[in-house]
Amino acid sequence: MDRFHPLSVPRHWLFSDERAPLPVERLAALLPPGSGIVLRHDRLAPAARWRLCRRIARIAASRGLVLLLADTPDIARRWGADGAHLRQSLGRRAGQARALGLPFAMPVHDAAEARRARRLGAPIVFVSPLHPTRSHPGAPALATAAWLRLARRAGGYPVALGGMTARRARALRRASKGSGLSPGWAAIDAWGEEAAAKRRRRQKRN
Repeated sequence: MDRFHPLSVPRHWLFSDERAPLPVERLAALLPPGSGIVLRHDRLAPAARWRLCRRIARIAASRGLVLLLADTPDIARRWGADGAHLRQSLGRRAGQARALGLPFAMPVHDAAEARRARRLGAPIVFVSPLHPTRSHPGAPALATAAWLRLARRAGGYPVALGGMTARRARALRRASKGSGLSPGWAAIDAWGEEAAAKRRRRQKRN
C-alpha cells in the first residue's frame, strides 16, 4: 500500500508524552488496529529513547499500527519507525524523508506554518489546538471554523490535536461535511481515559 496515499493514513493517533499517567507502551496497546503513534519523549537520553522506540515499533508491527518518530528522517529509518514527525524546525528535512521513501507529518498552529507545510508537501498535518489542552495550559484554542481554514491551507491529510476525545472527533467530522475534508484526530491520554470508561461500564453491567 502506498503509505503516502490519503486512504492509507490513520484516522486515530496517539501522541506520546512523558507526563501522561499511563506509559506509552500501555496506551499503544489500547489503540484500534490501523491507528498511528507519534513518539516524542524528547527528554529521554538517546539510548533510552532508542530502546523505547524499538519497543513501540514491535507493538506497532504486531497490531498493524503506524509509528512516526519525532526526529529526523534518517534517525526514524535507523530506529525502525515507519516515518518521521518533522517539527517546524526540521521542515528542511522533508526532502530527505522523500528520498528515503518515508511518510512524514508536520505540526500546524497558524497560517504561516500551514503555508510551509503545504510548500513542503507534508502528507499529514497535525492542526492544533482545536480545544484547550492540559499539555499547553492557557494556549488559545482554535474555533472549528478557524481549524478548518488552517487545515485547508496546509494541504495533506488533516488531523486534529488539542483536547480531543472520540466525542469531539465526531463533532468535528460533522462540522467538516461539505468542506472536502475528512479529518482524523489525535490525543495524548484520551485513549487511557476511554479504556477506563469502558472498564467502568463493563463493571456496572456485571
